[in-house]
Amino acid sequence: MAEYEACIMGLKVAIDMDVHELLVMGDSDLLIQQAEGKWETPDIKLILYRQCVQDLSKRFKSIEFRFIPRFHNELADSLATLASLLPYPGNTHIDPLEIQVWNQHGYYNTIETEPDG
Repeated sequence: MAEYEACIMGLKVAIDMDVHELLVMGDSDLLIQQAEGKWETPDIKLILYRQCVQDLSKRFKSIEFRFIPRFHNELADSLATLASLLPYPGNTHIDPLEIQVWNQHGYYNTIETEPDG
């Protein structure tokens, strides 16, 4: 349910920001497959969540759901958990979160400084 809530919040924010084309990447294969209509939703607790995602998806010109395995997507898991804990801000403006994806892992960041006298 946390992944669905995070997805719904993200879709609502994208709609409020007047986004027309969207790529939704997630590490919940269940959510991705159900959102695309490939898998049924037998769990009664998830039916309303799935319906909400489908209704919101219709508001985009183009939307794609893409599964990313969890071991490749620690960031999405952290963001989904965080988003599910926050109340949806409604019409409050939220600056977009810009994330850069690098081809290799960063193991540490250091800044060397020297005294300038």
